[in-house]
Amino acid sequence: MVSDQDDVVVISEGLTKRFGDFTAVDNVSFRIRAGEVLGYLGPNGSGKTTTIRMLLGLLLPSAGQSQVLGFDSVDEAEDIRQRVGYMSQKFALYDELTSFENLTFYAGVYGIRDPDELTATINLLGLENIQNERASDLPLGWRQRLALATAIVHKPTILFLDEPTSGVDPGARRDFWDLIYELAESGVTILVTTHYMDEAEYCTRVGFMRRGRLMAVGTPTELKESEVAGAVWRVHCTPLLASLDFLETLPIVRNVSLSGNHLRAITEEKSSAQNLEQALDAAGLRDVHIQETAPTLEDVFLSLAGN
Repeated sequence: MVSDQDDVVVISEGLTKRFGDFTAVDNVSFRIRAGEVLGYLGPNGSGKTTTIRMLLGLLLPSAGQSQVLGFDSVDEAEDIRQRVGYMSQKFALYDELTSFENLTFYAGVYGIRDPDELTATINLLGLENIQNERASDLPLGWRQRLALATAIVHKPTILFLDEPTSGVDPGARRDFWDLIYELAESGVTILVTTHYMDEAEYCTRVGFMRRGRLMAVGTPTELKESEVAGAVWRVHCTPLLASLDFLETLPIVRNVSLSGNHLRAITEEKSSAQNLEQALDAAGLRDVHIQETAPTLEDVFLSLAGN
């Protein structure tokens, strides 16, 4: 398997993983170029984590092959793991150790003994004030930062982040993405899995997984233009759930979903707000207000899933 681009650092070709009769990852192919932040999106159970584990050589594929930094994921997995950082969903920290002791342990795994390198990582992630606290006593947001520190202490070329912001508050999520971009700007290539659609907007490119299949890959702008066929509308009306049920029956509506206190509807391109208003009024629905809006990556996912 040979890369046709010098800057390609991750290659997946037809990766497949079966557990008995269940196919967790189904013929997944993609490439990541140096310096990219690739967002790997999809609901829980869609195959994101299994894909990462095959790339790192932690799981053997049932079919297909992959390379990371030119090393084969099956035959040269140890060479890969020495050069990449991996932050798992569970934040693999030792609760009885302090933050500094956790960092020291993981640095030692990679042969790093220089205290200046540990201090540099602590300063980079702003861990100075919690370095002497036990990991078990840290709030989730600080555990998240510490887990990232253990993943980058050896200065990896590529960073694999598996659901790194799951369960943390919105403020901690934003702060964490600031850290991701600092790393990307320093030259680190990043593959990050998430089920938060808003986080995908931060990524250079986005891949959408569903039921083990990679449905589409592209920049957020490309995907919005290519995958959302038709007009997108914010629909306010009463009662909301009855309006949802009704819009699902309209031939001009390709997709409709709840979004907070309103609905988002994707219609055929020739449809207008007047078409929707007349239909809702005729169905006896009240307080109808419709506004055209720009597509989001959630609209992309719903369109892909519907197709």
